[in-house]
Amino acid sequence: MSYDNPNLAIVKAITEQHLTVSEASVRFKRSRQWIYTLLRRYEEGGPEAVKPRSTAPKTHPTKVSEEVIKQIIKIRRELASKGADNGPETIAWVLEQRGFHAPAESTTRRILTKNGMVTPQPKKRPKAYLRRFEATLPNECWQADVTSTRLLNGQVVEILDFLDDHSRFLLYLGAYKRVAGPTVVTAAETITKKYGFPQSTLTDNGLVFTARLAGAKGGKNGFEKFLEKHSILQKNGRAGHPQTQGKIERFHQTLKKWLRARPPAKTVKDTQKLLDEFRHWYNHERPHRALGRQTPHQAYTTLPKASPQPLVTEDNRVRHDKVDKAGRITLRFAGHMRYLGIGRAHEATPTLTVIHGTHAVTSNAETGEIIAEHHIDTGRRYQPNQIKNTQQRKNRKNK
Repeated sequence: MSYDNPNLAIVKAITEQHLTVSEASVRFKRSRQWIYTLLRRYEEGGPEAVKPRSTAPKTHPTKVSEEVIKQIIKIRRELASKGADNGPETIAWVLEQRGFHAPAESTTRRILTKNGMVTPQPKKRPKAYLRRFEATLPNECWQADVTSTRLLNGQVVEILDFLDDHSRFLLYLGAYKRVAGPTVVTAAETITKKYGFPQSTLTDNGLVFTARLAGAKGGKNGFEKFLEKHSILQKNGRAGHPQTQGKIERFHQTLKKWLRARPPAKTVKDTQKLLDEFRHWYNHERPHRALGRQTPHQAYTTLPKASPQPLVTEDNRVRHDKVDKAGRITLRFAGHMRYLGIGRAHEATPTLTVIHGTHAVTSNAETGEIIAEHHIDTGRRYQPNQIKNTQQRKNRKNK
């Protein structure tokens, strides 16, 4: 008979082969105290008493109870059925709201995986790869964008939204057959009456937000004029770079996931009812990971609000310069370097520029001849020569 019991081998070497405790200690590399313990156990209970004992703790204070496991699975299904975020962090928040102690996120994830409730995801870039920008105060920056959904009959409905960059508070969510320039202006007027004016806005280069890429020299649309009137700084993302509006793009994913979990609306009015329901849930009931589990409403109302800063002072300035090879002079204005077009014909000409507010008049410093005039548009770096453009239009008209 053989025994798969290393402790019994030590005991037998002493009791039957007559090794001393000291000799057994050397041979088996065990302490004398431990060998005496084995001998005592053997005398009291025989071979079974000296079997190696489990080193696992007798109690498991961090073990998740069956009730909590059931709640985790139940909450996951509930959130998924509503089209809501249903990751470990959101589940933990709901658990705590229901009076349960939430386990670590890693534990919750293991429970979900064990129960077949996690779809394997491809490896993502590490978070450190992304540079995240966030306004430090509410109303410091509002992001706006247009997305869409479909009615039951397949008709497209456009959705206009405004999101506070700092708190993710959803300021506005409207359904329209089509979002046009006046739609955006009316929405902006409605929002600012309720929440005050933001310090800045961030949008893409859609025509409803800016006309700067439309080819109209110096022309502005209604939204741009509204912002300028209230000294609100306008910021536009680079073309082909949607990551600039990352928060609102991510918001659109949340919105569409929520809408997909519900039957399609039959009319634009029905869509608006859904959006109103979503907005309340998003602002007041849904905890946000980036906000430390606060809701957007909590984050928006916790800190004081930012407000518009004067974009341009009405002070007078004088600048002496020389026209470069490209026919331009430079001027730092409203925090950015601007390039004032003079004309290549004036290369190397010494100039005198008098600036009052957004109006700049440039003359030949030697002859006094007025050679350029600019009404500075803070939304663009290059400022075309208004005198030159006016003369060109007159020449085309006379031909």
